[in-house]
Amino acid sequence: MSAPEASVRTVRAYLRSRGRAPATMIDRYAAVFGLAMIAAVLGRPLSGLLTGLAGPIDPARAGAGAALLALAVAGFLAAARAAGPVLLPAADASWLLLSPLNRRHLLGRTARALGVIALVAGVLLGVGLLAVLGAPDQLGWRLVGALVLGVSATAGGLALAVLGQVSQSWQIWLTGAMAALLLLAVVAVSGQLRTVVAIAASAPLTALAAAVSGAAVLSALLVRRAWTSLDRIPTRTLANASTRAGHVARATVSLDPGALTWIAEDNRWRARRLASRRWPSLPAPFALAWHDWRKLARTPGRLAAVAATTALPAVLAQAGGPPVALGAAVLAGALAVASLGTSGARRDADNPALARLIGVGRRPALAARAALPALLAGVWAATALTALTLAVPATPQTATVATAAVVTATAGAGAWWVLGLLAGPALAAAALRMAGRAPVDHSMPVIDTPGGAIPTGPLFWAATGPDLALLGCLPTVTALLTQPAVLTPFLLAQAVMGAVVLLGYLWRTGRMR
Repeated sequence: MSAPEASVRTVRAYLRSRGRAPATMIDRYAAVFGLAMIAAVLGRPLSGLLTGLAGPIDPARAGAGAALLALAVAGFLAAARAAGPVLLPAADASWLLLSPLNRRHLLGRTARALGVIALVAGVLLGVGLLAVLGAPDQLGWRLVGALVLGVSATAGGLALAVLGQVSQSWQIWLTGAMAALLLLAVVAVSGQLRTVVAIAASAPLTALAAAVSGAAVLSALLVRRAWTSLDRIPTRTLANASTRAGHVARATVSLDPGALTWIAEDNRWRARRLASRRWPSLPAPFALAWHDWRKLARTPGRLAAVAATTALPAVLAQAGGPPVALGAAVLAGALAVASLGTSGARRDADNPALARLIGVGRRPALAARAALPALLAGVWAATALTALTLAVPATPQTATVATAAVVTATAGAGAWWVLGLLAGPALAAAALRMAGRAPVDHSMPVIDTPGGAIPTGPLFWAATGPDLALLGCLPTVTALLTQPAVLTPFLLAQAVMGAVVLLGYLWRTGRMR
């Protein structure tokens, strides 16, 4: 053992001796028993799932499945870059990071944790890859190849993210890899890669072994380069990553996810220098709400990303998603987009005294602030339903029964985009309700169920807002689940329900002080 590694282990042993008690045999037995129980519970469903993947694939669903996998890997890389990914606990970052200890050995524990994350994510990616490509023969060997490819992709991606912390040039490579994955998803969902996916699905085992070996070698080279570069990560970069991790840990322990959005928003605008412009001449409530419009206009990249997400329900439908999943995707996506225009309402709820000093009534202010989320949600839902109508009928003969029902309804009606627009007011009311909800109340009782204890505080916090969206969009959800031949009754019901929900929310919330 080298001297730097011995010194790091000495410091770690000293800290453990002054901290919590060491793990006993009972603790180790409980951990092993828990892992064994998890394996026993998940073993049979997983084996049934893997057995069901044997056989040829549906060519019409392969492109959409490949697109979803590419988007998943791109999201994994984006999350890794946002998290750090190399970081230290706050205590270690405050003094061990600045000590003369060997940094590579100091960060070894984090590197091992990243390895476990890459392994788990790679296994999930490998199962998804096998579901896309299928296994016409030799299920065992193709499963092993898919798992190795998945682990190689996630390990190489994490290594690339670690190297991005070292130098800006590797950060460019990471950004290029994410852009290539997004481009691959677009090309795959357009059907241009159908032949390539079919060839990959029916490739012989020798070609599969060559591809797996190449991916494993490339991933190993990236991992080795990342390990040798750990001691060259700048201290400021590690400290910033550790600070973000501390914020996430505190928000997770307190079960207050709203704190994360506040932190991200404050960090975004703190380092920016904005030009001052004259405020337009508007009535007082709309002048107050103009802040949300102006703030959203300053983030064109976010608007572009929101516009691109309108294709996700169509991709999910092409992949064989059932109507329930399609309805949930449209509703959840529109609600998330509506939340982008409620920052002013969140500020008012967080500091009601300052909101009263502005001199605008609560009800007129909420009514003015509801215009932007209603527009965002309505346009997003209308575009998503239009994409769902146009994309899926391309191959109706190869669609599943559930998807074919959705295709028939959307192709015959032609007015689903109007239904999305009419759902905007109800979604705006739900987004405003989410913006004004209080932190999680941990003093609420716990419900004992056969599956375990369920704390009602986080449950009620998570349901505040989506419950109003489900109530206000009930005609839209019903239409997506039943696929009616005539949409006129649902259009009228959605128009009435959306207006009633928004007006009722404004009337009730405007009376609260």
